[in-house]
Amino acid sequence: MELRVLQYFLAVAREQSIVQAARSLHLSQPTLSTQIKAMEEQLGKQLLIRGTKGSRKITLTEEGMILQKRAEEIINLVQKTEKEIALSDQTVAGDVYIGAGETDAVRLIARTARNLYKTYPDIHYHILSGNTEFVLERLEKGLIDFGIIFGSVDQNKYNVIPISSKDIWGVLMRRDSPLAKKETVAPDDLWDKPLILSHQENNAGTLSSWMKRELSELEVVATYNLLFNASLMVEEGVGYAIGLDKIIHTSDNGKLCFRPLSPRMEAESSIVWKKYQIFSKASEKFMMELKAGAAAPV
Repeated sequence: MELRVLQYFLAVAREQSIVQAARSLHLSQPTLSTQIKAMEEQLGKQLLIRGTKGSRKITLTEEGMILQKRAEEIINLVQKTEKEIALSDQTVAGDVYIGAGETDAVRLIARTARNLYKTYPDIHYHILSGNTEFVLERLEKGLIDFGIIFGSVDQNKYNVIPISSKDIWGVLMRRDSPLAKKETVAPDDLWDKPLILSHQENNAGTLSSWMKRELSELEVVATYNLLFNASLMVEEGVGYAIGLDKIIHTSDNGKLCFRPLSPRMEAESSIVWKKYQIFSKASEKFMMELKAGAAAPV
């Protein structure tokens, strides 16, 4: 399967029209149709559902949607590789891709980038936000160079730099809520409250253990991947969000406040990258600087 044909397919999926895609690719419509048809025959699957005469809109089959996702990943990886090879001479320049959950540990990334900028101003950083599942998936596919993840790490697969500081779990709530009068929040404070939980932590079971209740016994009104979205729900009075500290700014004049859990619950995080990974010069410099600064408090 040629990259060129994958790009043709992505154009058709994007435009939802053979005619529009052919125009954007500067191809004739018959040529593009022939290429897509040949791809379907090669895979032995129908990828597109062609519209009728009344509607020429193209839709993707289930197999077509799978191919669209994979094709985008393949094209992105090829473009990333081409950039790294083009910059593989003595010049230290290029892109460093980092996946991270919402954590104050991102400050370590920021400090590393700041320190490197003085010597290598042509290194550029791209941070993709998501939970641990999101980060590990992209590490496996080679779409990012480094990841910040929570919890244990398979050290047979990844190099690991433990982050010395720990994130603290607590409750994000409206400042006018009854629990805001407390300095800390205990499990029984939340048993009868509408809760907004991390989707990942919801599945991990750690929170259930701290709550001394099965999550099915609690009033879980919503789940989230990114705490910022949950904070908007809290602000609108949907419920109490359980999450990490220092992510949402809670000033004395703001509508929200944060109260830590008691007993205290901490989240350990690490910076990881795949073992035996071949780095670009930019990523290698970043990794070396990370190792040098990892011991400092975040």
